[in-house]
Amino acid sequence: MVKKEVKRVVKKFFRNPTALMGLILLIFFIIVAILAPVISPPQDPDNPYRIPIATWSLEPKPPSPQHPFGVIGQRDIFYGVIWGTRTAFRIGLIVAGVSTLIGITIGSIAGYFGGWVDEILMRITDIFMSIPFLVAAMVLTTILGKGLDKVMIAMITFGWMATARLIRGNILQVKEEQFILAAKALGVKHFAIIVKHILPNTIFPVIVQISMRMGSLVITAAALSFLGLGAEMGYADWGTLLSYSRNWLTDFEKSWFAIVFPGTAMVLFVLAWNLVGDALRDIFDPRLRG
Repeated sequence: MVKKEVKRVVKKFFRNPTALMGLILLIFFIIVAILAPVISPPQDPDNPYRIPIATWSLEPKPPSPQHPFGVIGQRDIFYGVIWGTRTAFRIGLIVAGVSTLIGITIGSIAGYFGGWVDEILMRITDIFMSIPFLVAAMVLTTILGKGLDKVMIAMITFGWMATARLIRGNILQVKEEQFILAAKALGVKHFAIIVKHILPNTIFPVIVQISMRMGSLVITAAALSFLGLGAEMGYADWGTLLSYSRNWLTDFEKSWFAIVFPGTAMVLFVLAWNLVGDALRDIFDPRLRG
């Protein structure tokens, strides 16, 4: 059943023009991330994410053959954009992966067992959901200190609740199906029922949610870096690059490249994930199935 569903999804995905556009963009970013050491060789192989200082002048330097994207804050923008692609994937994959795993675990336990277990876990989820995500991430990042790892911890801590609620709702619909009741009657252990029977039939909406979240996670991390709460100055991160341009926002003609190049990379990265997520959502929506 699961294999048949996967084949159907793949077939419909490649028939969707917007899905293909998003996939092409994603492949482009994946290639850039993999070939970053070739495209922009690091001066310090032991610390490749540190953007090398290109000049000691504080003035922005326009694009040139030596620095194709220009220089801002004494740092080479091209290097920051290329290695920032790796940073974006690192943030998105780790935060989305860990927070989704936490959400699936909590949501599965709450939905499957129900009763007081469900009540306690969902009230805890409600408490976390009542706290504004960006504000909570900023507070926790301030407490833990600066650094990309601290940012990811903060984002994971306040990023699992939507997945927990989604998987719980799906499990509540599936757990009364005949094949689940039959497995219980045969004495199959609860863990095996959840992993082998329930999750394979409820996980697809979570996959859509992950793809839609990837872009927003990168935007959130960039916002924290722009505010000085994220990655350390000089770290290859798109938000850090944009933060260098804060002192030059009123002189766009002199610093346009410092905003356009990292900003464009960020927009295209988010667009790629959103296009793929929209396509998957349409495919998994029962009302649109053909």
